Amino acid sequence: MVITGLILLAAIAILVWGYRRAQPYGTVGILAWLQSVVLMAPWLLFFGLFALGVYVNLAGVLLLLLGSTGLYIYLGRRLRALGQDSLSTQRRAAVPDINSIPENADRLEPLDQPTPAPAITPEGIALPAEDLAQIEGIFGLDTYFRTETIPYDQGAIFRGNLRGEPAATQTKLAERLQERLGDRYRLFLVENLEQKPTVVVLPATADPVKTTPAQWALAGVLAIATLFTGLEAGAILQGFDLLQDFSRWRAALPFLVALLVILLSHEAGHWIAARRHGVRLSPPFLIPAWQIGAFGSLTRFESLLPNRSVLFDISLAGPAAGGIVSLAMLVGGLLLSHPGSVFQIPSEFFQGSVLIGALAKVVLGSALREPLVDIHPLTIMGWLGLVITALNLMPAGQLDGGRMVQAIYGRKTANRTTVFTLVVLALVALANPLALYWAGVIVILQRTLERPCLNDISEPNDARAALGLLALFLALTVLLPLTPSLAGRLGIGA
Repeated sequence: MVITGLILLAAIAILVWGYRRAQPYGTVGILAWLQSVVLMAPWLLFFGLFALGVYVNLAGVLLLLLGSTGLYIYLGRRLRALGQDSLSTQRRAAVPDINSIPENADRLEPLDQPTPAPAITPEGIALPAEDLAQIEGIFGLDTYFRTETIPYDQGAIFRGNLRGEPAATQTKLAERLQERLGDRYRLFLVENLEQKPTVVVLPATADPVKTTPAQWALAGVLAIATLFTGLEAGAILQGFDLLQDFSRWRAALPFLVALLVILLSHEAGHWIAARRHGVRLSPPFLIPAWQIGAFGSLTRFESLLPNRSVLFDISLAGPAAGGIVSLAMLVGGLLLSHPGSVFQIPSEFFQGSVLIGALAKVVLGSALREPLVDIHPLTIMGWLGLVITALNLMPAGQLDGGRMVQAIYGRKTANRTTVFTLVVLALVALANPLALYWAGVIVILQRTLERPCLNDISEPNDARAALGLLALFLALTVLLPLTPSLAGRLGIGA
């Protein structure tokens, strides 16, 4: 009860903080804040009633979700309409008054050519002078009015004012750049520190590198190690140590097969989505773990991503596929469970997850009041698969959850959620060393965000945002335990 109350208070505090941040932006800011409210409200209501012992049935939950989604989409359309009105105003302001055109207008530069920024070439720019001149020539009043050129890494940053819709502008500028200089440079449309659209041009040599033979070998070694840790985890579940009695490895083989099915379905989801968008992926670098066989895998992008919607689609596809397979295993295992099943586990184990405890209560009913519960092996395999999926959905760094947050909310929010996730893991590690291990994996391998997309301005649509929030919420319900008082009221535990 105390934990649930703290979570509700934290959510309310976040909403109040968001409202105060949104006020200076007027109607647009308030509408964006309301979108957050309508997405959080159903879950706050559900958990608030749940903590009070009032249980909303499936029809009620679906009604809350449908109402929330409908309001979110409506507010999103209102925001886009306001954005289009603002853009139209800017375009009208950019068109000169016909009465103000001087008599010698026929000798002036065409309007689609911006006034060059300072004639003196900025010092420190690594680009060749002739290439820089060609790049500066792609900008215009109809797309992006350049005001300043400054050096950045191997390329340059071109500050200015965006004159069109971000996606169309980025595409048009990239086409002009390719017409002038071929495939030698890449053009990014990103937000600067002041959250204003900015163009960055980098040479193609800065593209993501392909997997080296040494990295392929490392991926193979990690895959072999995962085969062994998967067998060892299955042996532990069977009550023996594989290192001491390797002759019984066949008894642990079903667990390994189930683990591989979950991991392969996760990677297949990423691969199918990446192929649909024409994006190359590195081989999966599996993370072996003694406790549950594997913690999932790390996968790099070997191509530049065109926009944040593609980043979201590829990031979500893996957890969605792995999560659906794991959930099917869990539900199937619960349905096949009966007195005399292979595994007997303490009923208190079902208090370790809100989602799994609720599903077990629906299927097994009063059996959860017994000290020991007989369950089918698929239940354990599906449970562990959901844990692996939920861990990869944590909103941190280059984890699938971190990439999804970056795609929906941008880099600044993704940086904040990464820090918040690491702090939470550090606190949880005081009671569970497994959290400390996972925090170490994030800090060492995954703490940095994904590189910006070519069009890093345009946000994913409302449907993607709703799916992302649903995935993050479900991951939370997998990892969040039931409080003892709530578990008692639900009849989970002896």
